[in-house]
Amino acid sequence: MKHAKTVTIDKIYDLVQSDSEIVVGMAANEPQVFMKDLHTIGDRVKNVTVTNCLPITDADFFTNGEYKDSFYVDSWFFTKTLRRASKHGNISFIPNHLHLAGKRRLDYKKPSIFITAATPPDKHGFMSLSTSNVYEKDMVEAADIVVFEINPNFPRTFGDMEVHINDVDYLVEVDYQVPTLPNVEPNEKDLKIGKLIADHIHDGDNLQLGIGGIPNAVARSLMDKKDLGIHTEMFTSGMIDLIEAGVITGKKKTLHKGKHVCCFAMGSKALYDYIDNNPSVMILPGSYVNDPAVMGLNDNQVSINSTIEVDLTGQCCSESVGTMQVSGTGGQADTAIGAQNAKNGRSFISLYSTATIKNRDTGELEEISKIVPTLKPGAAVSLSRNDVDHVVTEYGIARLRGKNIRERAEALIEIAHPKFRDELRKQAIKAGFLYE
Repeated sequence: MKHAKTVTIDKIYDLVQSDSEIVVGMAANEPQVFMKDLHTIGDRVKNVTVTNCLPITDADFFTNGEYKDSFYVDSWFFTKTLRRASKHGNISFIPNHLHLAGKRRLDYKKPSIFITAATPPDKHGFMSLSTSNVYEKDMVEAADIVVFEINPNFPRTFGDMEVHINDVDYLVEVDYQVPTLPNVEPNEKDLKIGKLIADHIHDGDNLQLGIGGIPNAVARSLMDKKDLGIHTEMFTSGMIDLIEAGVITGKKKTLHKGKHVCCFAMGSKALYDYIDNNPSVMILPGSYVNDPAVMGLNDNQVSINSTIEVDLTGQCCSESVGTMQVSGTGGQADTAIGAQNAKNGRSFISLYSTATIKNRDTGELEEISKIVPTLKPGAAVSLSRNDVDHVVTEYGIARLRGKNIRERAEALIEIAHPKFRDELRKQAIKAGFLYE
C-alpha cells in the first residue's frame, strides 16, 4: 500500500520555482530520477541552484548549455562531467573541508528543497539514508521541503542513518540499481607505492583509505597484517577484501571498537551487499567522522591520500591543475590532520613522480615532474605545508613532519624521478630553499 506522502516525480518538479535552492544527496545517494528529467522544466524556471557532491548522473540540465540560464550547479566535489560542463558558465566549485561542508553551506544559505535516495519505510516508518550521511541529515533538518526517492535496491545501513517518515514531506517510488564504481587494477607504480606505505602500517593500526590504484595497491599489501581497524571517510570495496580475509577486525580500536566507521560508502555490488543490514558498519555524519579532533581519538590512526603535485616546501595541490578545478579537497586535510592528532598517528600523501602531458606549443607528449619547485599559478593548496607528514612516490618516502624548508627540499628531491633531480636542485637554490 502506498503511503499518503507518495507522489510522482512530476509533483516534485512542480515544487521547483525560479530561484529555488536545491541540495541533492551525495555520490550513490544522488536522486537519479529527479536529476534525469529536471531539464524538462527549464522553460519555466530561472536561476535554480542545485548543490551536489561527487555527482554520478550526467543530467541534461547542466551538461547541455541550452539550460544555463535556468539552472546553476554548485558542487563540493567536481567530477569529469562537471569539468566538461563548466564551459557553459553555470557551474562553480564550493571550497570546503568535508567535515564542515554542510555546516558552512547552511551558514550561508538554506535549501528550499532537499532530495536524496533512501530505503523504503520499515514497519515503524523509518527509512535509511543508505550509502551517505556526509551532510544529508543536516539537510533533512534544514530544508523547507524534504523529498526521498525510496528505492528497494538500496542497502539498509546503520550508525546515524534513520529518518522517520514524519520528517519527510514527499516520497517518490523508484527502482534503479545502486551506482557502482569499477575496481581500478593497480599498475606497477601503484604497487611500488602501495608496498612502501604498507611497510609503515602495523598490526592494530586504524585506516583511512580512498579509492583508485594506489589505495587498492595498499590494501593488497596489507594481507599479512592483523587486527586493523577502519575509521575512514569512504567505505570502499578494497576494505571488504581485508575484512573477509580477517585482516580488519577493529579489535584494537580505541574509538568504536569492533565497528567499521565511515560517512559514506561507494563501490561494488558486493560492498552494498555487505553493508546491508550489517550493524558492524557505522555510517555516521561527516561532521563527526571527519572532524580531525574525533579522528585523533583513534590511537594509531593512519591516513592515506593522493595528490596531483607537491612543491619543494611541501604544499600539496590535490584538486586543480592551475586554476582549473578537477576534483575537490574532500576530506584530505580532515584526515591528514586527524591522523597526526592521534597517538602514533601517521599521514601519507602519495603521487607518481611524473606525469605525461601534451605540450601546448608543439602538441607533442612530454614527461614532467610532479614534484615541482612551486605549484602552478592559481593551483589550490589542498593540504598546507604546515600539515603534511609523509610524501610517497615510487622512489621512496619523504617524511616532512617538523622539518625546515631546506630539509624538506632535500627529502622531496630524493624521491623525485632521477632525471628531474638536478633541475629541481637548481630551482631550489634559485628560490632560496637550498644553498650552493
